[in-house]
Amino acid sequence: MSVAPAWAELAGQEAAVRQLSRAATMDSPTHAWLFTGPPGSGRSNAARAFAQALECEVEDPALRGCGLCHACLTVHAGTHADVKVMATENVTYKIDEIRELISLAQDRPSSGRWRIFIIEDADRMTERATNVLLKAIEEPPARTIWMLCAPSPADVLVTIRSRCRPVGLRIPSVQSVADLLVDRDGLDPALALFAARASQSHVGMARRLARDEGARQRREAVVHLPLRIQATSDAVALAKELVEVTQEEAKSSAEVRNVEEKAGLLRALGLGEDEKVPPKLRHHVKRLEDSQTARNKRSVHDTLDRAMIDLTGLFRDVLALQLGTGAELVNEHLRDDLGSYAHGATAERTVARIDAVATARRRLAGNVPPLLALEAMTMSFLPDRILDRRPGEQV
Repeated sequence: MSVAPAWAELAGQEAAVRQLSRAATMDSPTHAWLFTGPPGSGRSNAARAFAQALECEVEDPALRGCGLCHACLTVHAGTHADVKVMATENVTYKIDEIRELISLAQDRPSSGRWRIFIIEDADRMTERATNVLLKAIEEPPARTIWMLCAPSPADVLVTIRSRCRPVGLRIPSVQSVADLLVDRDGLDPALALFAARASQSHVGMARRLARDEGARQRREAVVHLPLRIQATSDAVALAKELVEVTQEEAKSSAEVRNVEEKAGLLRALGLGEDEKVPPKLRHHVKRLEDSQTARNKRSVHDTLDRAMIDLTGLFRDVLALQLGTGAELVNEHLRDDLGSYAHGATAERTVARIDAVATARRRLAGNVPPLLALEAMTMSFLPDRILDRRPGEQV
Protein backbone atom coordinates (compact mmCIF):
# COMPACT_ATOMS: atom_id res chain seq x y z
CA MET A 1 0.00 0.00 0.00
CA SER A 2 1.36 3.39 -1.05
CA VAL A 3 1.06 5.89 1.80
CA ALA A 4 1.97 9.51 2.46
CA PRO A 5 5.27 10.05 4.32
CA ALA A 6 3.47 10.87 7.59
CA TRP A 7 2.41 7.23 7.89
CA ALA A 8 5.70 5.65 6.83
CA GLU A 9 6.91 4.93 10.37
CA LEU A 10 3.81 2.94 11.37
CA ALA A 11 5.23 -0.51 10.72
CA GLY A 12 2.59 -3.17 10.07
CA GLN A 13 -0.39 -0.90 10.89
CA GLU A 14 -2.14 -0.84 7.50
CA ALA A 15 -5.68 -0.95 8.93
CA ALA A 16 -5.04 1.97 11.30
CA VAL A 17 -3.39 3.97 8.53
CA ARG A 18 -6.44 3.53 6.29
CA GLN A 19 -8.77 4.61 9.10
CA LEU A 20 -6.75 7.69 10.03
CA SER A 21 -5.92 8.81 6.49
CA ARG A 22 -9.63 8.74 5.63
CA ALA A 23 -10.46 10.80 8.73
CA ALA A 24 -7.76 13.34 7.82
CA THR A 25 -9.62 14.13 4.59
CA MET A 26 -12.84 15.06 6.41
CA ASP A 27 -13.90 18.63 7.08
CA SER A 28 -15.11 17.70 10.59
CA PRO A 29 -13.25 14.67 11.99
CA THR A 30 -14.18 13.23 15.37
CA HIS A 31 -13.05 15.55 18.20
CA ALA A 32 -11.65 12.81 20.50
CA TRP A 33 -9.59 9.70 19.67
CA LEU A 34 -8.25 6.83 21.76
CA PHE A 35 -5.14 5.06 20.40
CA THR A 36 -4.58 1.67 22.01
CA GLY A 37 -2.11 -1.12 21.46
CA PRO A 38 0.66 -3.09 23.19
CA PRO A 39 4.00 -1.44 24.07
CA GLY A 40 6.04 -0.85 20.94
CA SER A 41 3.07 -0.87 18.58
CA GLY A 42 3.47 2.85 17.89
CA ARG A 43 0.51 4.47 19.66
CA SER A 44 2.22 7.84 20.03
CA ASN A 45 3.69 7.69 16.53
CA ALA A 46 0.21 7.04 15.11
CA ALA A 47 -1.23 10.03 16.99
CA ARG A 48 1.59 12.30 15.79
CA ALA A 49 1.21 11.09 12.20
CA PHE A 50 -2.53 11.78 12.38
CA ALA A 51 -1.83 15.28 13.73
CA GLN A 52 0.62 15.80 10.88
CA ALA A 53 -2.00 14.80 8.30
CA LEU A 54 -4.67 17.00 9.91
CA GLU A 55 -2.44 20.07 9.86
CA CYS A 56 -0.85 19.38 6.44
CA GLU A 57 -0.98 22.36 4.09
CA VAL A 58 -1.48 20.32 0.89
CA GLU A 59 -4.77 21.23 -0.76
CA ASP A 60 -5.55 17.75 -2.08
CA PRO A 61 -7.06 15.84 0.91
CA ALA A 62 -5.81 12.51 -0.45
CA LEU A 63 -2.19 13.71 -0.17
CA ARG A 64 -2.30 15.09 3.36
CA GLY A 65 0.61 14.06 5.48
CA CYS A 66 3.07 14.99 2.73
CA GLY A 67 5.99 15.29 5.14
CA LEU A 68 7.40 18.25 3.20
CA CYS A 69 5.26 21.30 4.01
CA HIS A 70 6.00 23.62 6.93
CA ALA A 71 3.14 22.19 9.01
CA CYS A 72 4.23 18.57 8.52
CA LEU A 73 7.84 19.37 9.35
CA THR A 74 7.00 21.32 12.51
CA VAL A 75 4.51 18.71 13.79
CA HIS A 76 7.14 16.00 13.24
CA ALA A 77 9.75 18.10 15.05
CA GLY A 78 7.38 18.86 17.94
CA THR A 79 7.46 22.63 17.35
CA HIS A 80 4.06 23.26 15.73
CA ALA A 81 2.25 26.02 17.61
CA ASP A 82 -1.13 24.26 17.51
CA VAL A 83 -0.04 20.71 18.37
CA LYS A 84 0.69 20.07 22.05
CA VAL A 85 2.12 16.70 23.11
CA MET A 86 1.97 15.83 26.79
CA ALA A 87 4.12 13.00 28.10
CA THR A 88 5.17 12.05 31.61
CA GLU A 89 7.93 9.88 32.98
CA ASN A 90 6.44 10.08 36.46
CA VAL A 91 4.11 7.47 37.88
CA THR A 92 1.02 9.64 37.25
CA TYR A 93 0.02 12.91 35.64
CA LYS A 94 -0.54 15.84 37.96
CA ILE A 95 -4.02 17.33 37.90
CA ASP A 96 -2.53 20.79 37.31
CA GLU A 97 -0.95 19.52 34.08
CA ILE A 98 -4.36 18.44 32.77
CA ARG A 99 -5.96 21.72 33.82
CA GLU A 100 -3.26 23.63 31.94
CA LEU A 101 -4.06 21.65 28.79
CA ILE A 102 -7.78 22.36 29.13
CA SER A 103 -7.05 26.07 29.50
CA LEU A 104 -4.93 26.02 26.33
CA ALA A 105 -7.72 24.19 24.49
CA GLN A 106 -9.92 27.27 24.76
CA ASP A 107 -7.64 29.16 22.35
CA ARG A 108 -8.34 29.11 18.65
CA PRO A 109 -5.69 27.65 16.31
CA SER A 110 -2.98 30.22 15.64
CA SER A 111 -1.76 28.92 12.28
CA GLY A 112 -3.19 25.48 11.56
CA ARG A 113 -6.67 24.14 10.91
CA TRP A 114 -6.93 22.44 14.30
CA ARG A 115 -5.80 22.77 17.91
CA ILE A 116 -4.54 19.27 18.70
CA PHE A 117 -3.67 17.78 22.10
CA ILE A 118 -1.90 14.41 22.34
CA ILE A 119 -1.74 12.77 25.78
CA GLU A 120 0.74 9.89 25.84
CA ASP A 121 0.28 7.20 28.50
CA ALA A 122 -3.25 8.37 29.31
CA ASP A 123 -3.51 5.33 31.60
CA ARG A 124 -1.26 7.24 34.03
CA MET A 125 -3.94 9.83 34.70
CA THR A 126 -5.49 9.62 38.15
CA GLU A 127 -9.28 9.41 38.42
CA ARG A 128 -9.43 13.05 39.51
CA ALA A 129 -7.38 14.16 36.50
CA THR A 130 -9.50 12.03 34.17
CA ASN A 131 -12.71 13.57 35.49
CA VAL A 132 -11.30 17.05 34.86
CA LEU A 133 -10.50 16.06 31.27
CA LEU A 134 -13.93 14.46 30.79
CA LYS A 135 -15.77 17.79 30.82
CA ALA A 136 -13.44 19.20 28.16
CA ILE A 137 -14.10 16.18 25.94
CA GLU A 138 -17.86 16.32 26.55
CA GLU A 139 -18.00 20.01 25.60
CA PRO A 140 -15.13 20.45 23.15
CA PRO A 141 -14.16 23.93 21.99
CA ALA A 142 -14.45 24.51 18.25
CA ARG A 143 -11.49 23.30 16.12
CA THR A 144 -10.02 21.26 19.00
CA ILE A 145 -9.07 17.58 18.75
CA TRP A 146 -7.99 15.36 21.65
CA MET A 147 -5.84 12.24 21.13
CA LEU A 148 -5.28 9.87 24.06
CA CYS A 149 -2.83 6.95 24.01
CA ALA A 150 -3.07 3.90 26.31
CA PRO A 151 -2.19 0.18 26.23
CA SER A 152 -5.85 -0.92 26.10
CA PRO A 153 -9.35 0.59 26.29
CA ALA A 154 -9.75 -0.93 29.76
CA ASP A 155 -6.89 1.30 31.00
CA VAL A 156 -9.05 4.40 30.48
CA LEU A 157 -12.22 5.22 32.40
CA VAL A 158 -15.33 4.09 30.55
CA THR A 159 -16.71 7.65 30.64
CA ILE A 160 -13.69 8.79 28.60
CA ARG A 161 -13.43 5.91 26.14
CA SER A 162 -17.16 6.02 25.38
CA ARG A 163 -16.64 9.55 24.03
CA CYS A 164 -13.57 8.72 21.93
CA ARG A 165 -13.26 7.08 18.55
CA PRO A 166 -11.04 4.00 18.98
CA VAL A 167 -7.92 3.25 16.94
CA GLY A 168 -6.53 -0.21 17.66
CA LEU A 169 -2.89 -0.94 16.87
CA ARG A 170 -1.37 -4.41 16.76
CA ILE A 171 2.07 -5.87 17.32
CA PRO A 172 3.81 -5.50 13.94
CA SER A 173 5.56 -8.43 12.30
CA VAL A 174 9.29 -8.90 12.85
CA GLN A 175 9.97 -8.37 9.16
CA SER A 176 7.97 -5.11 8.97
CA VAL A 177 9.95 -3.69 11.92
CA ALA A 178 13.24 -4.80 10.34
CA ASP A 179 12.24 -3.20 7.03
CA LEU A 180 11.43 0.04 8.84
CA LEU A 181 14.88 0.12 10.49
CA VAL A 182 16.56 -0.48 7.15
CA ASP A 183 14.51 2.08 5.21
CA ARG A 184 14.35 4.79 7.89
CA ASP A 185 17.71 4.45 9.63
CA GLY A 186 19.84 2.82 6.95
CA LEU A 187 20.78 -0.08 9.23
CA ASP A 188 22.33 -3.36 8.12
CA PRO A 189 19.49 -5.78 7.24
CA ALA A 190 20.90 -8.64 9.34
CA LEU A 191 21.35 -6.42 12.41
CA ALA A 192 17.90 -4.89 11.87
CA LEU A 193 16.32 -8.36 11.71
CA PHE A 194 18.11 -9.46 14.90
CA ALA A 195 16.99 -6.29 16.72
CA ALA A 196 13.38 -6.64 15.53
CA ARG A 197 13.25 -10.27 16.66
CA ALA A 198 15.03 -9.69 20.00
CA SER A 199 12.78 -6.72 20.84
CA GLN A 200 9.68 -8.83 20.09
CA SER A 201 8.64 -6.25 17.47
CA HIS A 202 8.87 -3.28 19.85
CA VAL A 203 9.81 -0.56 17.35
CA GLY A 204 11.55 1.78 19.79
CA MET A 205 13.48 -0.99 21.53
CA ALA A 206 14.46 -2.53 18.19
CA ARG A 207 15.97 0.74 17.07
CA ARG A 208 17.89 1.07 20.32
CA LEU A 209 19.24 -2.50 20.14
CA ALA A 210 20.30 -2.01 16.54
CA ARG A 211 22.13 1.25 17.21
CA ASP A 212 23.55 0.71 20.71
CA GLU A 213 26.05 -2.09 21.21
CA GLY A 214 25.96 -1.54 24.98
CA ALA A 215 22.20 -2.17 25.00
CA ARG A 216 22.73 -5.40 23.07
CA GLN A 217 25.36 -6.54 25.55
CA ARG A 218 23.13 -5.80 28.54
CA ARG A 219 20.26 -7.71 26.96
CA GLU A 220 22.52 -10.69 26.31
CA ALA A 221 23.56 -10.68 29.97
CA VAL A 222 19.89 -10.79 31.00
CA VAL A 223 18.82 -13.63 28.71
CA HIS A 224 21.87 -15.73 29.65
CA LEU A 225 21.00 -15.42 33.34
CA PRO A 226 18.82 -18.59 33.60
CA LEU A 227 21.46 -20.57 31.73
CA ARG A 228 24.07 -19.66 34.37
CA ILE A 229 22.12 -20.73 37.47
CA GLN A 230 23.28 -24.08 38.84
CA ALA A 231 22.90 -23.60 42.60
CA THR A 232 21.00 -21.54 45.18
CA SER A 233 24.00 -19.25 45.63
CA ASP A 234 23.95 -18.53 41.88
CA ALA A 235 20.27 -17.56 42.03
CA VAL A 236 20.84 -15.10 44.88
CA ALA A 237 23.98 -13.59 43.32
CA LEU A 238 22.45 -13.19 39.89
CA ALA A 239 19.32 -11.54 41.29
CA LYS A 240 21.59 -8.95 42.88
CA GLU A 241 23.54 -8.59 39.64
CA LEU A 242 20.35 -8.01 37.66
CA VAL A 243 19.22 -5.26 40.04
CA GLU A 244 22.62 -3.57 39.88
CA VAL A 245 22.86 -3.78 36.09
CA THR A 246 19.41 -2.26 35.54
CA GLN A 247 19.98 0.47 38.13
CA GLU A 248 23.31 1.37 36.53
CA GLU A 249 21.79 1.46 33.06
CA ALA A 250 18.94 3.70 34.21
CA LYS A 251 21.36 5.96 36.08
CA SER A 252 23.78 6.33 33.17
CA SER A 253 21.01 7.18 30.72
CA ALA A 254 19.54 9.75 33.12
CA GLU A 255 22.74 11.53 34.17
CA VAL A 256 23.45 13.29 30.88
CA ARG A 257 19.82 14.31 30.46
CA ASN A 258 19.58 15.64 34.01
CA VAL A 259 22.71 17.76 33.61
CA GLU A 260 21.49 19.18 30.29
CA GLU A 261 18.07 19.99 31.74
CA LYS A 262 19.57 21.81 34.72
CA ALA A 263 21.96 23.75 32.51
CA GLY A 264 19.04 24.75 30.28
CA LEU A 265 17.00 25.89 33.28
CA LEU A 266 19.89 27.97 34.62
CA ARG A 267 20.33 29.62 31.22
CA ALA A 268 16.59 30.38 31.11
CA LEU A 269 16.92 31.99 34.54
CA GLY A 270 19.87 34.09 33.32
CA LEU A 271 22.44 32.23 35.44
CA GLY A 272 25.78 30.64 34.64
CA GLU A 273 26.39 26.94 35.35
CA ASP A 274 28.64 27.66 38.33
CA GLU A 275 26.71 30.68 39.55
CA LYS A 276 24.93 30.45 42.89
CA VAL A 277 21.13 30.32 42.60
CA PRO A 278 19.46 33.25 44.44
CA PRO A 279 16.92 32.25 47.11
CA LYS A 280 13.98 33.63 45.12
CA LEU A 281 14.80 31.32 42.19
CA ARG A 282 15.61 28.16 44.14
CA HIS A 283 12.07 26.81 43.91
CA HIS A 284 12.51 26.48 40.13
CA VAL A 285 15.60 24.30 40.59
CA LYS A 286 13.95 22.32 43.39
CA ARG A 287 10.92 21.58 41.22
CA LEU A 288 13.18 20.33 38.41
CA GLU A 289 15.19 18.14 40.80
CA ASP A 290 12.00 16.62 42.24
CA SER A 291 10.76 15.87 38.73
CA GLN A 292 14.09 14.25 37.82
CA THR A 293 14.05 12.12 40.97
CA ALA A 294 10.57 10.80 40.15
CA ARG A 295 11.62 10.15 36.54
CA ASN A 296 14.78 8.32 37.63
CA LYS A 297 12.70 6.04 39.85
CA ARG A 298 10.34 5.31 36.98
CA SER A 299 13.30 4.65 34.68
CA VAL A 300 14.67 1.97 37.01
CA HIS A 301 11.25 0.30 37.13
CA ASP A 302 10.88 0.41 33.34
CA THR A 303 14.37 -1.01 32.81
CA LEU A 304 13.66 -3.90 35.18
CA ASP A 305 10.32 -4.52 33.51
CA ARG A 306 12.02 -4.71 30.11
CA ALA A 307 14.39 -7.32 31.53
CA MET A 308 11.37 -9.33 32.68
CA ILE A 309 9.93 -9.18 29.16
CA ASP A 310 13.22 -10.48 27.75
CA LEU A 311 13.20 -13.37 30.24
CA THR A 312 9.61 -14.23 29.35
CA GLY A 313 10.62 -14.37 25.69
CA LEU A 314 13.51 -16.68 26.56
CA PHE A 315 11.30 -19.19 28.38
CA ARG A 316 8.72 -19.08 25.61
CA ASP A 317 11.53 -20.06 23.25
CA VAL A 318 12.40 -22.95 25.57
CA LEU A 319 8.76 -24.05 25.68
CA ALA A 320 8.51 -23.89 21.87
CA LEU A 321 11.52 -26.21 21.60
CA GLN A 322 10.13 -28.59 24.21
CA LEU A 323 6.76 -28.80 22.45
CA GLY A 324 8.32 -29.00 18.99
CA THR A 325 6.19 -26.21 17.55
CA GLY A 326 8.74 -25.29 14.89
CA ALA A 327 8.12 -21.60 15.57
CA GLU A 328 10.84 -19.03 14.95
CA LEU A 329 12.51 -18.13 18.24
CA VAL A 330 12.83 -14.67 19.72
CA ASN A 331 16.41 -15.62 20.60
CA GLU A 332 17.16 -17.50 17.40
CA HIS A 333 20.90 -16.86 17.85
CA LEU A 334 20.79 -18.93 21.08
CA ARG A 335 18.96 -21.91 19.56
CA ASP A 336 21.72 -24.44 20.39
CA ASP A 337 22.09 -23.28 24.01
CA LEU A 338 18.33 -23.18 24.48
CA GLY A 339 18.01 -26.64 22.98
CA SER A 340 20.37 -28.04 25.63
CA TYR A 341 18.51 -26.14 28.36
CA ALA A 342 15.14 -27.41 27.09
CA HIS A 343 16.39 -31.00 27.09
CA GLY A 344 17.21 -30.78 30.81
CA ALA A 345 13.82 -29.40 31.87
CA THR A 346 10.16 -30.26 31.57
CA ALA A 347 7.52 -28.17 29.80
CA GLU A 348 5.56 -27.95 33.07
CA ARG A 349 8.57 -26.45 34.81
CA THR A 350 9.09 -23.98 31.97
CA VAL A 351 5.48 -22.80 32.30
CA ALA A 352 6.08 -22.37 36.03
CA ARG A 353 9.13 -20.20 35.27
CA ILE A 354 7.10 -18.01 32.93
CA ASP A 355 4.57 -17.62 35.77
CA ALA A 356 7.40 -16.74 38.18
CA VAL A 357 8.55 -13.94 35.88
CA ALA A 358 4.96 -12.63 35.63
CA THR A 359 4.69 -12.71 39.42
CA ALA A 360 7.94 -10.74 39.74
CA ARG A 361 6.56 -8.10 37.36
CA ARG A 362 3.41 -7.74 39.47
CA ARG A 363 5.44 -7.47 42.65
CA LEU A 364 7.72 -4.83 41.17
CA ALA A 365 4.67 -2.85 40.04
CA GLY A 366 3.37 -3.15 43.61
CA ASN A 367 6.58 -1.57 45.03
CA VAL A 368 8.02 -4.78 46.49
CA PRO A 369 11.78 -4.22 46.98
CA PRO A 370 13.41 -5.27 43.68
CA LEU A 371 15.96 -7.61 45.23
CA LEU A 372 13.30 -9.59 47.11
CA ALA A 373 11.10 -9.89 44.01
CA LEU A 374 13.98 -11.00 41.82
CA GLU A 375 15.43 -13.48 44.32
CA ALA A 376 12.07 -15.26 44.49
CA MET A 377 12.03 -15.32 40.69
CA THR A 378 15.59 -16.56 40.16
CA MET A 379 15.08 -19.37 42.70
CA SER A 380 12.54 -20.81 40.27
CA PHE A 381 15.31 -20.92 37.63
CA LEU A 382 17.23 -23.59 39.54
CA PRO A 383 17.76 -26.77 37.49
CA ASP A 384 14.97 -29.33 37.69
CA ARG A 385 17.28 -31.84 39.35
CA ILE A 386 17.59 -29.48 42.34
CA LEU A 387 13.96 -28.39 42.47
CA ASP A 388 12.75 -32.01 42.33
CA ARG A 389 15.01 -33.49 45.01
CA ARG A 390 13.63 -34.44 48.40
CA PRO A 391 14.70 -32.57 51.57
CA GLY A 392 18.10 -33.81 52.71
CA GLU A 393 18.76 -35.63 49.44
CA GLN A 394 22.17 -35.04 47.87
CA VAL A 395 22.36 -33.82 44.28
